[in-house]
Amino acid sequence: MRETPYQKLYKRKRKWTPVQTAAGKLKEGSEETIRRVLAIRHMELPVGDFIQASLNEIPEHSRELLLSNIKDEENHDLALGYAVQALGEDREAEAEAKRLRDAWISHPSHTIAKALVVERGIFFTLLPFMRFNGDAGLRTISADISRDEQIHVATNSLLCTELNLDIPPSLDKLRKATIAWIYQPLGINTTDKYLDKKFWQDQSDNLMYNGRTNGLFETKRARMPAFFEHSNVNLPQYA
Repeated sequence: MRETPYQKLYKRKRKWTPVQTAAGKLKEGSEETIRRVLAIRHMELPVGDFIQASLNEIPEHSRELLLSNIKDEENHDLALGYAVQALGEDREAEAEAKRLRDAWISHPSHTIAKALVVERGIFFTLLPFMRFNGDAGLRTISADISRDEQIHVATNSLLCTELNLDIPPSLDKLRKATIAWIYQPLGINTTDKYLDKKFWQDQSDNLMYNGRTNGLFETKRARMPAFFEHSNVNLPQYA
């Protein structure tokens, strides 16, 4: 029997276990935004809940993958929580992130559509931001979560097509508001594009409307610390 697209995606998955990271040096000028990025971890578990809420209407052949993706969100929340323990939290950012989380939960759009928008239009910018501006621990977390999120977005895109789901303007407006808050501490027309708020807002728009963005092509070859350059505490455990 020919494999379904969902089965092919499932085979691409790799298990990993988060570990407590040590605090390192963040790129100067990124610190406040990094803490807002980390505060958005409060949306990881709701994304899993969005998927869980739709299990009774999704195609049976996608169920195994969807259940695995829900487990991934728990893993991501744990990994990002470890990063917060290492780097410290911004209480105001944490409170605002929870208010944004509640706005996403209460939005009337289909839960699969909400999951797709959050992961493609928001998480897909936060992960490279961590990679270009974070310390060794954040760069490793970013790489591991990114592998999962590629599969999640592909899964949810397939489901939106199968279920004939659209992205309403109000949901896109919520995405824009969320992105605007996350990157608000950054400047405009900075010499370092990875510290430019408009750059990141544009990446979110491109990912949302086109499904890709040329502005982040560097992530394909962005330098990741070699294992021998890492403190052992920053290395996740792989299955």
